[in-house]
Amino acid sequence: MAVLLKKSIAFCLLSAIAFVLCFFHTSHAKLQRFDHPSDPTKSNGSVSFLVVGDWGRRGEFNQSQVAYQMGRIGEKLDINFVVSTGDNFYDNGLSSVQDTAFVESFTKIYTAKSLQKLWYSVLGNHDYRGNVEAQLSPLLRKIDSRWICLRSFIVNSELAEIIFVDTTPFVNGYFPDTEGHTYDWRGIQSRKGYIANLLKDVESALEKSTARWKIVVGHHAIRSVGHHGDTKELEKRLLPILQANNVDFYMNGHDHCLEHISDNDSGIQFLTSGAGSKAWRGDIKGLNGGGLNFFYDGQGFMSVQLTEKDAKIVFYDVFGNVLHRWRTMKQLHQSI
Repeated sequence: MAVLLKKSIAFCLLSAIAFVLCFFHTSHAKLQRFDHPSDPTKSNGSVSFLVVGDWGRRGEFNQSQVAYQMGRIGEKLDINFVVSTGDNFYDNGLSSVQDTAFVESFTKIYTAKSLQKLWYSVLGNHDYRGNVEAQLSPLLRKIDSRWICLRSFIVNSELAEIIFVDTTPFVNGYFPDTEGHTYDWRGIQSRKGYIANLLKDVESALEKSTARWKIVVGHHAIRSVGHHGDTKELEKRLLPILQANNVDFYMNGHDHCLEHISDNDSGIQFLTSGAGSKAWRGDIKGLNGGGLNFFYDGQGFMSVQLTEKDAKIVFYDVFGNVLHRWRTMKQLHQSI
């Protein structure tokens, strides 16, 4: 009896340790880094990429037309990769790795030669309505090798460091009022602990970064005049970290529009690219504090070109027309 009791206690202890280790791993693991190799054909060390969000509708709502123009602009700019700002598969994410939405909304749509580069993607709130683990699964890369999607991670392209942040768990509204939807919160465990540890990891990564350009990507907007407006939780928790660490750009989707807003309290430029398919015409809210440079309520995408000394941001519509250009210079020698 005593032996059985000892074995039972030992089993419980090991189970508890395993749970703690599992919880620690999912809630406070250092952000995984991807070193994106520089292109040897670009002697000036420049980096260029496209940004698109809220796209996965099996080609409908002009997704295919936006994809065509992305291919054309991608070839012109000789892009290094593509950034997806989330809501990758409508309406309820992927149900499993075998879900046909992955091929029908991604592989069969973005077929241009210039788009056969790595796609770095974050999760949107619609992705959380499906099987999150399916979308994060490395098995999807066996179907399409371009796909890289994690909760939060870093892409280091030497010239720029891009930190991808899982913003959906920040938003209070997805928890008490789910509007009839079911969200997959596996891997989150303690929401409070998950957010706190994620913010620590983001802050640590930004403090250590020596990259010329610091970029943060999330699904939800910090500033927006679109349908959802500003995300108060991100304003309170994430924005101060970005401001304190001289982040250049915060890029997001969520609102189905294109936007460029300047931060009044820092040099951060808020760039919304969530117009990859269905757009919300005429759905505009007021902006607290001003700073609006550009807003477009139709479909389209954004390009980013970076060099040691400057950054060029361009927004395009569904026909490939340029809607808005913005350029900023960076001092070669920062004052100490």
